[in-house]
Amino acid sequence: MAAENCSDGGQDPNPCYLQKFRLYETRSNFYMVGRDKSGTLCRILKIDRLDPSELTVLEDSTTYPEIECYDLLRRIHEGNRSTGGLKFVTACYGIIGFVKFLGPHYMLLITKRRKIGAICGHTIYAISKTQMITIGNSPVQSNMAYSKNEKRYKKLLCSVDLTKDFFFSYSYNVMHSLQRNLCKNETGLLNYETMFVWNEFLTRGIRNNLKNTLWTVALVYGFFKQVELSVSGRDVKLTLIARRSRHYAGTRYLKRGVNEKGRVANDVETEQIVFEDVPEGCPTQISSVVQNRGSIPLFWSQETSRLNLKPDIILSKKDPTYEATKLHFENLARRYGNPIIILNLIKRCEKKPRETILRSEFANAIRYINKSLTKENRLRFLHWDINRHSRKATNVLELLGRVADYALNLTGIFYCQVTPNCRPEGLLDLTCVLQNDEHFAQIPCDKSDDGEKLDIDVGSDNQSSTENVKPPMFQTGVLRTNCIDCLDRTNVAQYAYGLMALGRQLHAMGFTESQTIDQSSPLAEDLMGVYEKMGDTLALQYGGSAAHNKIFCQRRGQWQAATQSQELFRTLQRYYSNAYMDAEKQSAINLFLGHFQPQQGKPALWELDSDQHYSVGRHGPNLLNEDARTSIKRSMSDGNILCGTDSPMSASNVRQESENRGEAISESTHEMPAYGISYSRFTPRMSCRQLFGEIEDQFLGSNRICYENGDECNCTNFDMDWLSSSGNSCDDDAYDSCRSAAGLSSENIGVELKTGMTTSPSESGSNIKVGERSASEVTCDGLMDEYSESFVNWVTHGDLLIPVKFTCQ
Repeated sequence: MAAENCSDGGQDPNPCYLQKFRLYETRSNFYMVGRDKSGTLCRILKIDRLDPSELTVLEDSTTYPEIECYDLLRRIHEGNRSTGGLKFVTACYGIIGFVKFLGPHYMLLITKRRKIGAICGHTIYAISKTQMITIGNSPVQSNMAYSKNEKRYKKLLCSVDLTKDFFFSYSYNVMHSLQRNLCKNETGLLNYETMFVWNEFLTRGIRNNLKNTLWTVALVYGFFKQVELSVSGRDVKLTLIARRSRHYAGTRYLKRGVNEKGRVANDVETEQIVFEDVPEGCPTQISSVVQNRGSIPLFWSQETSRLNLKPDIILSKKDPTYEATKLHFENLARRYGNPIIILNLIKRCEKKPRETILRSEFANAIRYINKSLTKENRLRFLHWDINRHSRKATNVLELLGRVADYALNLTGIFYCQVTPNCRPEGLLDLTCVLQNDEHFAQIPCDKSDDGEKLDIDVGSDNQSSTENVKPPMFQTGVLRTNCIDCLDRTNVAQYAYGLMALGRQLHAMGFTESQTIDQSSPLAEDLMGVYEKMGDTLALQYGGSAAHNKIFCQRRGQWQAATQSQELFRTLQRYYSNAYMDAEKQSAINLFLGHFQPQQGKPALWELDSDQHYSVGRHGPNLLNEDARTSIKRSMSDGNILCGTDSPMSASNVRQESENRGEAISESTHEMPAYGISYSRFTPRMSCRQLFGEIEDQFLGSNRICYENGDECNCTNFDMDWLSSSGNSCDDDAYDSCRSAAGLSSENIGVELKTGMTTSPSESGSNIKVGERSASEVTCDGLMDEYSESFVNWVTHGDLLIPVKFTCQ
């Protein structure tokens, strides 16, 4: 709910927020009386009940004192006495929106709320109870309201439980990050058009009619938790917010990958806010850091199966120029600035290719996109197979902490000191920030959704500078983390990032001397608990069960048998939800968000095919391009796809594609999926300096670099396994599985590097055919001109690639 001038609907330095409402009805109209927080000022809204086709809402622009408002209601009652007068309907705390199916319009109201936190005095609420009110009072519309389909649509919409995981604020733009709120004082209609307001469609009619948002609340869906911490004897409040995007929203198997507009499934922005818990009227310090998660931005899918716990992963559409992927990362850059750091946690080695299909294609997409970007704006792409290193949770968290440290060095965090004159009734902006003039000439802030750079020019007359004021800090860029579902593994990585960020936040506030927090400290345990709750909440929303928290359980020393039984139960719960409940859940989401709008004479929502196959809007269902699907054939044996239009790849093409992606040696399978994807046990590394620019190379030796045609590679796709002390290859069991599945020895790996390969499409996959030369014909002398001696020995004999020279046998 935005700040509005209670006199004329415009913006005012002393804004008015309507927070409490009372709904009355006559036979022909609804009257809603809105009051501000103090209850002394009132506004009146009239909703027509007799027009069955249109929603007619009129607002009285006059602001009434409470006595005059009651007098006006008394006169309305007297004027309608012959038809029953004015009757009280309900008290409420805001309008969620209006919706129409096949019959009358309905109004959704918040009838009970609860406080779940506060940010700088601005209260955040959750919904405890809602009510749906029928607007129409026409006999024809009344009959339609009781039709079978109408009842089913109502039931479907009500299945979206607004009392769980939805939150809002009257005076704080909770749909935006703290940094954006301070850097750009946005009010009113624009806030509802952002990607995190889930009732944008439901409120569109009244907002367009009244040109204000006094009567509605902007609902954000995701997670909100605020806890109190004690640091060095001082009280601190930590707030963790997860905002789920309404674009391409849905359930696990019905929303995967990216759409044509660059929107990804399970797109969630996570913000961690820390501020001092000080008495009212005292200056306070506040800091925030933002990270992002989202599905792998490729056209891929998994078909829901009641017989298979792990359905095949299908690259469902060929996008040679990766336009949708490019749009996605352009949107991230507009929202957060550069650099965009991508942490990809999916597997690098499998018996049956599933995740590795996406891993290779994702790396190829980033390589292609980076060709058109300037060096400073290139995407920073980090591969790290978390499953390989998850046997010891402490080790995993430590390694992820190093990634977080690098990312934070690049992006920074947001920090400032807030003045005590910041009124809870007003929006936060930079006038609330204690300022030193020398630090506020031109502040680089994050960007709006439409790409507008939020540069703030702050004058020196806001507040006199003081030597005790710390300069503000700003975050530029973001870490984007993904696994396959962006739930379980991603949540562990986000916790590791949050812990590293918390250390920096507390250090900036002067609470700690060190920028790092020990993993065994009570502070780390408290933060882990909050992130675990967030992970469970987001997993229930998207996946149908709580998150798999094996690493967290191991870290706490939980009994292994208890952990295993918990994981099994959650696996079965997720399977049941995906197989039997997700279709209806997806339909409810589509209805709530306005992706499907019922029409007389058109197929009902439940009569349509899978959500993956239709684009449903006000014009009814439209099939997607069938040609995009007819060229795709699924392999029933391994889940790969074959494109009928693909021609066999030449040896040079295979090798060049493999080297360009940093995936030099194919070993994990004997079959080549579409688009020239290969699987490797070894991915050449880049140095940290190449990876992160000016950051020191702390972990890598000079030999662990990426080679292209014998030269040092300057690409930005790289593998994060340099963080592990386990060396370059897969763990022994995974490595052996990959070797046995592929049927390759160290000798014919050498053949693959030097000889040609061709692909032969078939129903069972695309088999790799090695050239005519045998392994014995590929000698070290033949390879020495192009590769280092140690590298050739590693390829030929399977030894570790270490900085020691071997002699050829």
